Amino acid sequence: MQRFKFKITISILVSFFSMSFVTAQELMDSTQVQVTTSTAGTDTIRVAVADSMPPKNSQQVDEIINYAKKFLGTPYRYAGITPSGFDCSGFIYYVMGNFGFQLTHSSYGLAELGETVKLADIRPGDLMFFKGSNSKGTRVGHVAMVVEVTPDAIRFIHSSTSRGVVIDNFKSSKYYIPRYITTKRLDYGEKTKK
Repeated sequence: MQRFKFKITISILVSFFSMSFVTAQELMDSTQVQVTTSTAGTDTIRVAVADSMPPKNSQQVDEIINYAKKFLGTPYRYAGITPSGFDCSGFIYYVMGNFGFQLTHSSYGLAELGETVKLADIRPGDLMFFKGSNSKGTRVGHVAMVVEVTPDAIRFIHSSTSRGVVIDNFKSSKYYIPRYITTKRLDYGEKTKK
């Protein structure tokens, strides 16, 4: 019986997501994969993954995010929809309302709007939806807006029941990762390439 040793190297050339949060299918759907092999000494398999750079935010998305950040530190208030206190959907409702969007004031209702976005394609302005305090449930119970995407972070702004309006990093959150349900993109009037 012959044994083979393989050294596997994964090189991410231009990527802005940690592979631990992207399924293999999402990776294949959104990237070009080039496989090269070497037979010198031990066999080497090198996989090069090339992603396109994320698109630049539209001016409107930047304005919405900057406006939302003005409310950092605002306390949480059950059913709150004003700067004196917000719940999670009330915060999104209020911020987006300032830009002419007429949205529902429920995280579950907001999750019915927009286009579903793969986690690998997430960008600022997208809305992330999570289970509520019961991580074993299946119903949407929390909403947040993405404000920044980097190789190490998906940062989102939201109104937390315990901390009020804050920015958290999804990729390092032991609380939000198991509660993640979906991401939606609203129509900001941008033209997208197909």
